[in-house]
Amino acid sequence: MFIKVNTFRIKLPKMWYSVASIPVTILSIVLCLGRNCAAYKITQICPSQVRPFDVKNPYLAPILVNRELYKEGNRSCMHIEFDISDSKLRYDTGDHLALYARNQSDSVARLGKLTDADLDQIISLVNTDEDSSKKHPFPCPCSYRTAFSYYLDITSNPRTHVLKELAEYTTDLKEKEKLILMSSTSAEGKALYQSWIVNDNRNIVHILEDLPSCKPPLDHLCELLPRLQPRYYSISSSSKLYPNVVHITAVLVEYTTPTGRLNKGVATNYLKIHCKPEPGQPLPRAPIFIRKSQFKLPTRPSVPIIMIGPGTGLAPFRGFIQERDLARSEGKGVGDTILYFGCRRRDEDYLYGNELEEYVKNGTLKLHVAFSRETAKKVYVTHLLEQNADELWRVIGETNGHLYVCGDAKNMAKDVHNIVSKVIQEKGNMTPEQAAAYLKKMETQKRYSADVWS
Repeated sequence: MFIKVNTFRIKLPKMWYSVASIPVTILSIVLCLGRNCAAYKITQICPSQVRPFDVKNPYLAPILVNRELYKEGNRSCMHIEFDISDSKLRYDTGDHLALYARNQSDSVARLGKLTDADLDQIISLVNTDEDSSKKHPFPCPCSYRTAFSYYLDITSNPRTHVLKELAEYTTDLKEKEKLILMSSTSAEGKALYQSWIVNDNRNIVHILEDLPSCKPPLDHLCELLPRLQPRYYSISSSSKLYPNVVHITAVLVEYTTPTGRLNKGVATNYLKIHCKPEPGQPLPRAPIFIRKSQFKLPTRPSVPIIMIGPGTGLAPFRGFIQERDLARSEGKGVGDTILYFGCRRRDEDYLYGNELEEYVKNGTLKLHVAFSRETAKKVYVTHLLEQNADELWRVIGETNGHLYVCGDAKNMAKDVHNIVSKVIQEKGNMTPEQAAAYLKKMETQKRYSADVWS
């Protein structure tokens, strides 16, 4: 376990700090010494960072572009470009960009108010296990505000062991019993946890709001809560066309929970609010690294491919299409490049529509688009895939082409898998068992790849 030591206060001079003289961790990006620290003005620092850059040493990448892709409606989808020219970071088409975001300042402030704590108090948490190689749960010393802004996850549903610890700091008997019950292994406790925590989507701030007699000390929360994890985005550019710039495509996450609270995605709201270039101002920066992926184009561009990616599932395929278009422009033989894309309306959320149609005109792309809200009966990419069973079988059954799926794992990806299995059975004259074996072989050969999320 970790204990709080060396608690003290520092009066900071009103100036910005450089991170050049300390190791480049998230701590070095933000310096972590209270309100007047570089964490709140990342655009003001000019870091001299130490390579190589990875999960423990992210690169503070300048953000060149952050523009809105949706044309109408109250939703938002951002096209963002990160400059990696000075980092020596390299990526391949299909890789992921990892982003370290920060929690919303109002959520952190609310947590401090609910626990009657001074968020600008400076602390160090030290591991009581002297033999452990990990001396601190996160870089210390730092302020509570920094810990809960940059290092700790305050937006996910707390696990049952956290609820058990919270009960120790709850004075109201009914509230205490509720926490103890939810942390138990009884059927009643599990059902209450599922209903009150998971289904109602409560995080630590919501729990403290709804159980006002629960007043845990912040240093114990620092030990209990999990680390804030990086968010991963499929890269939506080709490394051959844009070797020094990484593009991503991100939908702003905002939704209302069953308790009537507005939950906001940590990373996309960070990108929307803090990572937009402004005229006459230094470029904003964000801590990133590259995660390698197995989601790759065939090594020979002559191999035909089918890509299925509704919504932001289009992201990696934009990079794929850019790369195939470059190969075609260089005179190389390029096989069929077929995309199934879906959105609501052409004039609302047709992502990169002009680009896609230009690729169709120059012969690089064959495009199938399902505009689900433009017809009386909703049409999705899965419907178009069923309608084009002959084309699907020609690519995956007759010419040994590749099939890619990107997007929603819960529904879309499963539906696509079932349709592909059905087409293999019908067009390939196979039994369900033979079709399953054929799909398994495609996966083994990396001819059937999925990049999905739930």
